[in-house]
Amino acid sequence: MKAHELRRHIAATPILSGLTDRHVGVIAECACHTEFEAGKLIFRQGETANRFYLIERGTVQLEAALQSGERQVVAGTIESGGVLGWSWLFEPYQWQFTARALTETSAIFFYGTVLREHCEADPPLGYELFKRMSAEMVSRLQSARKRLLEAQSGFCEVGGELAMSSRD
Repeated sequence: MKAHELRRHIAATPILSGLTDRHVGVIAECACHTEFEAGKLIFRQGETANRFYLIERGTVQLEAALQSGERQVVAGTIESGGVLGWSWLFEPYQWQFTARALTETSAIFFYGTVLREHCEADPPLGYELFKRMSAEMVSRLQSARKRLLEAQSGFCEVGGELAMSSRD
């Protein structure tokens, strides 16, 4: 993908649409196109988080493991249009999950460490990215909460937290 095509594609992505041309240019300088074969490990829990991805096509599975590595659970999936990775934003800059391509996947790769430096130097850019990534995080957390509630038998969805705490 040529630089001007990548820049246009980034500007049209829902999570980044509406950014100024200057900010799109800065972000595009930190980006490149990448692909993963089905089954390919994208990053591993505990490793240095220095990048993030906009998934263009395919499905990526997030897995969480106990520190002992004995047990893993599927924490969710990210599909076309989704953002993969926000640990590059927060110290200690380590992946909280392992990400694996379930299907052949294409994505836009962003160098998070370089982009973080741009955000430090340009607070309006940092604020815009943080707002957009935060909205994605909240959406993902709500989805995880819903799955957790559905998995718990006998736990009512509305007011269940209060009912449980009142018994303690």
